[in-house]
Amino acid sequence: MPTSTRRTAVALGATALAVLLAACGSAKQAGGGPGARQRPGPGDVLRVGLLLPENQTARYEKFDRPLIERHLAELTNGTARVTYANAKQDAAVQTQQVDSMITNRVHVLILDAVDSRAVAGAVRRAEEAGVPVVAYDRLAEGPVDAHTSFDNEEVGRVQARALLTALGDRAGAGEVVMVNGSATDPNAALFKAGAHAVLDGRVRVGREFDTKEWKPENAHSHMESALTALGKERVIGVYAANDGMAGGVIQALKTAGVSPLPPVTGQDAELAAVQRIVAGEQYMSVYKPYGPGARAAAALAVALARGEPATSVTRVTVDSATTEDVPAVLVPVVALTRDNLAETVLADGVHSRAEICTPRYAAACDRLGLRG
Repeated sequence: MPTSTRRTAVALGATALAVLLAACGSAKQAGGGPGARQRPGPGDVLRVGLLLPENQTARYEKFDRPLIERHLAELTNGTARVTYANAKQDAAVQTQQVDSMITNRVHVLILDAVDSRAVAGAVRRAEEAGVPVVAYDRLAEGPVDAHTSFDNEEVGRVQARALLTALGDRAGAGEVVMVNGSATDPNAALFKAGAHAVLDGRVRVGREFDTKEWKPENAHSHMESALTALGKERVIGVYAANDGMAGGVIQALKTAGVSPLPPVTGQDAELAAVQRIVAGEQYMSVYKPYGPGARAAAALAVALARGEPATSVTRVTVDSATTEDVPAVLVPVVALTRDNLAETVLADGVHSRAEICTPRYAAACDRLGLRG
């Protein structure tokens, strides 16, 4: 049973990361103990293992991996050597990947867990081998040395507040369906908790599902089941925890002949979701700026690999099997709707106008002034 522990957290501002890395002292000194290894010097090759959980969601290969690799190169003057592995949603495969990287003597691991509990044993083996672990995006269980992510309960609250805004005075006129993420992903539980904190008492949740492996086809099946149970005329909105599942939900609604479509939430600002937002099919997504988190993960990894402490200032509690404080950087998020596409994903170069405004979406882009 996970126990409640402390996690050190800072909002990622201009000086937060410098404070995080410069502060003195640490609950666990990197590189100590019987598994301690020779740390790379300033000009030595720094061997980093980067492990991402899946490729169902476009963000990992399009944003997270290249951004982390770029920041590692910048921070080490090009001397970082990254060994990359994607577990493709298989927890057993990821455990093997971690063990392989330990055997191949990486200096540090950046780990985004498929299953936070299943990987705990591998995290312990990394500690025994003197390899620090930065838990990226998802807080893996076991003795991780640092963590960077988004405020995941706030993600759920942002989604739920947007859904309430879309529903307006219709919030009591029917029922909301909740299509949550995978039960093996600790972030999914935080998204769900944040959403419930806003929605409970304000809407009726007619059906709620946890979605195995975050797969859109599973979300599609959940939506079909909800429509059968509730009747399509009773569904006034859908909380979908990410954009891939929002796509599956919307396809099920269309196939069932639901028109107009109820507001549907999402997360990750995937290109297909942005296009659905432009077209009015998906109400919102959550824009999570990947650059700050990737930069924090790279900086934490470099510091820990070199034996420098990673500590910080402000503490919050999380539910984890880790029994010691974990220094963490949390990145703010933004509700993405038709009203702020230009100043978010377009301004930050996440997607270009040409990518969004293909011929199918050209007229909708024109109405929003996105092609000017």
